[in-house]
Amino acid sequence: MTYLLKALNARAGEFISLRHDIHRHPELAFEEHRTAALVADKLAGWGYAVETGIGGTGVVGTLRRGGSGRRLGIRADMDALPIDEASGAEWTSEHPGVMHACGHDGHTAMLLAAARHLAEQGDFDGTLHLIFQPAEEGGGGALRMMAGGLFERFPCDAVFAMHNMPGVPQGRLVLREGPTMASSDYATITLGGLGGHGAMPHKATDPIVAAASIVMALQTIVSRNVDPLQAAVVTVGAMHAGKANNVIPASATLELSVRALDRDVRLTLERRIKALVAAQAESFSVAAKVDWKPGYAVLVNTPAETALAREVALELVGEPNVTLQGDPLTGSEDFAFMLEKVPGSYLFIGNGAGENGGAGACMVHNPGYDFNDRNVAIGSAYWVLLAERFLASDGGRPAQSRSDAEDIAARAAQEELLAAP
Repeated sequence: MTYLLKALNARAGEFISLRHDIHRHPELAFEEHRTAALVADKLAGWGYAVETGIGGTGVVGTLRRGGSGRRLGIRADMDALPIDEASGAEWTSEHPGVMHACGHDGHTAMLLAAARHLAEQGDFDGTLHLIFQPAEEGGGGALRMMAGGLFERFPCDAVFAMHNMPGVPQGRLVLREGPTMASSDYATITLGGLGGHGAMPHKATDPIVAAASIVMALQTIVSRNVDPLQAAVVTVGAMHAGKANNVIPASATLELSVRALDRDVRLTLERRIKALVAAQAESFSVAAKVDWKPGYAVLVNTPAETALAREVALELVGEPNVTLQGDPLTGSEDFAFMLEKVPGSYLFIGNGAGENGGAGACMVHNPGYDFNDRNVAIGSAYWVLLAERFLASDGGRPAQSRSDAEDIAARAAQEELLAAP
């Protein structure tokens, strides 16, 4: 599909500039007013029916063609992170303490570039909903949009999303069927004892000793209560207790991050953490309270939609540049909630693995991170091709296979475009 890559590459400069503009003006969760207004203005100018204020600052642009009843949703996230930028980029954040450290500026630019091409040249039959979501970074923007009637107002037969991935060669597309990103839950454990003098511990009930024992005991949950072939994480990220070396405090708190790639394992972790804390606390004669805060769900890509996503990736960039079944990640993503409601697939595009002087390899959520601009053309071309395949008049049939000679010629052209500066 070299003509499509060439067409989007020729126009990429406009959307790279737009990406830089969004990067200079990052906005935190549910504060994406400027970004949402920019997105809505662009979509309306290209002929989309635009709805704003969904879930706070969410935007949906709708484009209908033909008479088919098929409906597709494609989602991009818009929010930034509370981090001081140190990327050194010319387009660095102008807002101290806020930066696009996860590439949502790039995701927005890719989908906008696709939106324009689809409005002007898109060949499809059905309804296209482009979903620009706020507050992915822990704010649960997907849930907020859904609570605002997202899928009732804009019904979708399938939804798709894409995220950049540092450490993967730039432009490489990584797909996975099944559990792909972990659930994320949080727990605060509060232990109450009896404070006293450090020189007379027998007259106190020490919550620090109980906390230390609980930290060690928690490590056995993954090793002894979870199938070794399953993935789970129990991390104690913070412990707070006491202020002086000769005073036994009356209380201690632990902060936990809990992750799983299976819904049943997720429930097991919650059950075992609560039971273990209660038993450990009792053994040290301290009171214990577990405040459990559910976070994001396990992100599960459905088979049929992932199969189509793979076909599109292979057609666009060729087999050498596609990972058909990537490894799962223990990071979390609130697109998982959309996939609990509607079938679909979430894929990754490589942001760079150290090639070209290291561009794009810095991990997300890092002050030195920046989105790789070379992905604007590839990512937008992917969305165009996916929309045209899913909303094809033949019902989303995969492209016909090419001859060996055609495949070699197409691959050479793809490699040339992928290597272009």
